Amino acid sequence: MLTVTFLGTGAATPTIDRNVSGLAVQREGETLLFDCGEGNQRQMMRYGVGFSFREIFFSHYHADHLLGVTGLLRTMGLQDRTAPVTLYGPKGAQRILGAAISLGIERNKFPVEIVEIKPGDRLARDDYEIAVFETEHRADTVGYALVEHTRLGRFNPERARELGISEGPLWGQLHKGKTVQLADGRTVGPAELVGAPRPGRTLVYSGDTRPHLSVIEASRGADLLVHEATFGGDEMERARETGHSTAAEAARVASDAGVRRLVLTHISSRYNRDAAELLAEARAVFPETLIARDGMTVEVPYADGE
Repeated sequence: MLTVTFLGTGAATPTIDRNVSGLAVQREGETLLFDCGEGNQRQMMRYGVGFSFREIFFSHYHADHLLGVTGLLRTMGLQDRTAPVTLYGPKGAQRILGAAISLGIERNKFPVEIVEIKPGDRLARDDYEIAVFETEHRADTVGYALVEHTRLGRFNPERARELGISEGPLWGQLHKGKTVQLADGRTVGPAELVGAPRPGRTLVYSGDTRPHLSVIEASRGADLLVHEATFGGDEMERARETGHSTAAEAARVASDAGVRRLVLTHISSRYNRDAAELLAEARAVFPETLIARDGMTVEVPYADGE
């Protein structure tokens, strides 16, 4: 399972319908948070995300992406949390995130590590990695791509039985690419039973940014791109001035990158109740587009359906 839950889909200020930035990614029982604006802990409770995460990835340090972390950590302390949390962010992480977590007279009751990252970094995990890429937003900003490793090819159990290989440990060895010897002395290799390797999934989160070549490169062939779309086409100049994207610009990034689906977020308060204008602009360029709303969950399936 790989799902994205939108905790906050608004821009700089919260509205009745849209909280400020926050994204929860749940993958195979693990939860990762991307940005943590004001009120995100309540959104996590409201939408059933829970506090079992161990890592938060910040795209930048504007208040609407950051202010929620202080209260979130305090709440987890009151809940007697002991598991550590790691905060990742671009240049200035120690100073800015350090100040955020030390705000107030309370002190954390569990370990909090701060890691400064930069474009080009790749944070390795067991069967995926987090790739950090450059973005363009009037400050030290980054985006993140969750890239799963290539999966094993499909194992053919019917063929295995035809060859006299009973279900058990030998199946697992063959599936992992090992040649095995059977009780009758025959040797069987994986080429006879295992198909071609299959790609994993890729999920990309742009953070706040102008359209940028590095976002396109990081998103090549991605299963899902979550891209900001603060403004409509009538606010193009304001988008340029403030380092944001229009809906159509985000759609062109998706089209140029050849992604499967695009979800637009970071919606200006002027489109609070009706973002149909943005959706129409984006779909004219890239039809497989959705507008995020708070609490929306999007599943990211494998391209081959398995």
